[in-house]
Amino acid sequence: MHNTVEHIIQSLDEFRSLTAEADSALVYFSNDACNVCKVLKPKIRELLEKKYPKVPFYYVDIEKTPEIAGQNSIFTIPTILTFFGGNEVSRKNRYLGVDELDAELARPYSILFE
Repeated sequence: MHNTVEHIIQSLDEFRSLTAEADSALVYFSNDACNVCKVLKPKIRELLEKKYPKVPFYYVDIEKTPEIAGQNSIFTIPTILTFFGGNEVSRKNRYLGVDELDAELARPYSILFE
């Protein structure tokens, strides 16, 4: 499982490259001051590790790289974008649950990897 490592995206070019070329990706937008984000992030990573091991976890700090947030219309945190086959398939923000994200990942993951 390669999800145990958190990949931090540090530029808009890196974001575009990763999301376009990867079979799958989950991108977590947040910042260090968001307490809800700090609680949710390990739960999301655990979900990926247990049920979706082929979906890498990427992190974008919107304070350090605001251009990535701006180019992706991220106006609230936490926001999670999921990509399969280079396409955004899900966008969840602020009041999201792990079960809801699980349900959204299940079908595209099974189509692509199972």
